[in-house]
Amino acid sequence: MQVVGYRPVPEPALLLADGGPVERLALTTGRKLAYGLGERHCAGMIQNDHHIPCRESRTPYCRRHESQFDESTLRDRTGDHAVYLAAFAPDVFKVGITRHDRLETRLREQGADRGAHLQTVPDGDTARDVEERLGRDLTQRVRTRRKLASLGRSVDTAAWDGLLDEYDPLATFRFDYGLDLAAQPVHETLASGTVRGVQGRILVLDRDGTTYAVDMRDLVGHELTDGDERPRQSSLGSFE
Repeated sequence: MQVVGYRPVPEPALLLADGGPVERLALTTGRKLAYGLGERHCAGMIQNDHHIPCRESRTPYCRRHESQFDESTLRDRTGDHAVYLAAFAPDVFKVGITRHDRLETRLREQGADRGAHLQTVPDGDTARDVEERLGRDLTQRVRTRRKLASLGRSVDTAAWDGLLDEYDPLATFRFDYGLDLAAQPVHETLASGTVRGVQGRILVLDRDGTTYAVDMRDLVGHELTDGDERPRQSSLGSFE
């Protein structure tokens, strides 16, 4: 069985398949995972909930299959679009665009701690123009390593409120992913442990007294095996 994708919202899950129907492995809080990570190769593609495998070595997708997961190729450019701000603790703020009816979903997909709806425009091209203009002062992309560093931290309220004062948003959002972290998780790639929660594409697992943060994209393409006995980096708290 291969990890062929993941879904961060509305119900976080890993997508598993072996050249047939796609199965959802729900990542509900408290669920115990006990998988090892085997060979990794291209995850192929999914059509109508059916997996089409690929043995190319490039991961997580080969050049033939990577375009299907490029958001820019999937964006519907017609209809109302929202221009938004997203905050990642403590003080990383980005501008982005999405279809108006996907605004809150898009913020959750990215794992934003807070969000703000700046304006609504009639189509994707207009939204892109606004994003590019605002992007001169705000970043348009936040890398996963920055999001990993934000776990267990709080948004700089003064900085966020100051930014909102500049843009006078239509609505604001505050998200709680239920992780309840007392310390920074250890970044690892594993599929074994007890699920604490999911924030964006980051899966948080507890294992042997240590809390791990897993970028689910790093799991895509791996064949799953039974059990995982490989040594892992541990937090200092696991030795107390």
